[in-house]
Amino acid sequence: MDEYMSAPRVWGLMCPGSREEVTRARRWTRDILSNHPCADDAELIVSELGSNALTHTASGSSYGTFQLTLSLSPRTVAISVTDEGGHPEEVSPTEADADDTHGRGLTIVMALARRLDITGGQYGRTVTAQLVAPEQAGVTTC
Repeated sequence: MDEYMSAPRVWGLMCPGSREEVTRARRWTRDILSNHPCADDAELIVSELGSNALTHTASGSSYGTFQLTLSLSPRTVAISVTDEGGHPEEVSPTEADADDTHGRGLTIVMALARRLDITGGQYGRTVTAQLVAPEQAGVTTC
């Protein structure tokens, strides 16, 4: 059976469209990535992308969902959140004013991630953030 197994491991979680699911997704991410140097950044990214899916797309409706996928290899963590669409405009970071309480999520994700990909359109988008752990021994942050 090992000949069919690849080095990266992939996990998926389907989340109903409620705010409590973001908390569950964070906890699930923390459990999977326990002791990984990217765990803290990954948890924050899951929170931001999950919240964005609920706030800005049909995923936040009463019957909405969003899909979270984690792909883990020895140094790389890829976090993907797929929403249900319903928003025709392209996803992009915004410039939030100093007093704003929203509008910084994607900018934070871009600052933490080595790479950010956004695919799809108004019928559903997938936002994927890639984190890469440092090569040096003893370093505990991404």
